[in-house]
Amino acid sequence: MGLKVAVQMDHVSGITIKGDSTFALSLEAERRGHALFHYTPDRLALSGGVLTARVESMNLRDEEGQHFTLGTPERVDLSEMDVVLLRQDPPFDMNYITSTHMLERIHPKTLVVNDPAWVRNMPEKIFVTEFQDLMPETLITKDPAEIQAFRQEFGEIVLKPLYGNGGAGVFHLTKEDRNLSSLMETFGLLFREPFIAQRYLKDVRKGDKRILLIDGEPVGAVNRVPSESDARSNMHVGGRAEATELTRREREICERIGPALKERGQVLVGIDVIGDYLTEINVTSPTGIREVKRFGGADVAALFWDAVEGKL
Repeated sequence: MGLKVAVQMDHVSGITIKGDSTFALSLEAERRGHALFHYTPDRLALSGGVLTARVESMNLRDEEGQHFTLGTPERVDLSEMDVVLLRQDPPFDMNYITSTHMLERIHPKTLVVNDPAWVRNMPEKIFVTEFQDLMPETLITKDPAEIQAFRQEFGEIVLKPLYGNGGAGVFHLTKEDRNLSSLMETFGLLFREPFIAQRYLKDVRKGDKRILLIDGEPVGAVNRVPSESDARSNMHVGGRAEATELTRREREICERIGPALKERGQVLVGIDVIGDYLTEINVTSPTGIREVKRFGGADVAALFWDAVEGKL
């Protein structure tokens, strides 16, 4: 039976379909006969206890540059949808948080994926700290003296904004680097939140592995190798994707965190692993689906919809 699926996302006109996981999920939904409805977060409205959005029917084609057709905008009660995909990209700011509060009004009568309350309550760089033995040494603070001491202890560190995404604002600093104080001053002007510092993992030169989990079970992975001129491995900043297999350590990590993800209604999650260490647990709009399939791995979008349809 076809479902009514609303996709809360950044506008479909601005995505690059070759590597966009929201597009992959939506394309598979359409293939299964589900009706798609598109809207951006700014179109949400809550009045009289009813959550509505101005949506457009959406049809997709796997053709770059002409990949979508949208219908006439119409305001609808989102509780009349079967599924809402919460898929806009971070930053994970008050706008993002507010949308999770609003979507809670319809979940679980309308299945919101991922569960909006837990998306809000398990920020990606903080939730990972529940698994201290799986991650590298990490400091979350805005205190310059603490960050200076952390670098003194570990020599090379990575400093990044707590609620950043996509590699934006990620800096690799050596023990001799004289820019740390200036960088913290700049971060202080840009961000009200604390920063996150981690011990630099040299294995990142071999790749930062993205592992996708469905209902807490690993279903696919892709390795992302940074360019020679960059410390970051994110593909849209020059990282190179390559095929990979899961190591025994990576399977151990998935076994440890999987139950917590499933218990919290996080159907699709992307974790980042460098060497033997878990660095992030991504629940907002994890990517990597198209890359996994392109390298001959699982059809993660199909597995996702198998899981979602099984919950209805």
